[in-house]
Amino acid sequence: MMPSYFFAHGAPSLVLERHAYTDFLKQFAADTPKPKAIVLFSAHWEDSVQAVSDVKTYDTIYDFSGFQDELYTLTYPAHGDRGLSERVQALFAKHGIPSKSNETRGLDHGAWAVLKLLYPDADIPVIALSVNRYLTNEQQYNIGKALAELREQDVMIIGSGGTVHNLRRLNWHAGDKADEWAVAFDQWLQEKLEQWDTAALFDYEQQAPYARESVPTNEHFIPLLLAMGAGDETRQAKLLHRSYQMGSLSLSCWQFN
Repeated sequence: MMPSYFFAHGAPSLVLERHAYTDFLKQFAADTPKPKAIVLFSAHWEDSVQAVSDVKTYDTIYDFSGFQDELYTLTYPAHGDRGLSERVQALFAKHGIPSKSNETRGLDHGAWAVLKLLYPDADIPVIALSVNRYLTNEQQYNIGKALAELREQDVMIIGSGGTVHNLRRLNWHAGDKADEWAVAFDQWLQEKLEQWDTAALFDYEQQAPYARESVPTNEHFIPLLLAMGAGDETRQAKLLHRSYQMGSLSLSCWQFN
């Protein structure tokens, strides 16, 4: 069964950077069976109703400004898969989750920056999915859980976001040194994920140390719960990588078997 994954996507410039995390992402495909398709939840696509892409070939969305000129020349022309898009919507309907099709939206940087490092040839069909910050944490988990059977068909389910993502607390002079508060939150998170303690995770805002500093808004945290939910049947969480940029920008990858 194909695992589901959470990938931090960092800053849009991630795709141009060279450090331990980008090296990990570039090596990932060599160490992992190639999926037949990818279903990806991006923190940068928000909608009040679960949106499911149904696009033949994706445009590349440059949903950022002020970065290197080279970044605006990069493309990721992945193809969609109408049959898989319909299957995703059918699974949502089966589990009582309202959804809608989107036939126009391209891939935002939360999707293409990570995918370009993982699978640079853009030769794997992609279904992009939105997130809804106004649902409960348990509802987020159950959205991922609704798609779990896709893993049996070699479909990789990915959540792309960030566990510690507070742009106001970035320290541009920190180098590789991580802020203690960010590490404390991530360590609490690791313990609860490895224990599959959903009760604690659904209440992370109250229970986790430095939760408000780490997750000032939840759209980047939601993809972790979505990817975790897709692993509900076996409930095995494994941290594959964690490092930091600018003191607190957490670059992590979690695998859910």
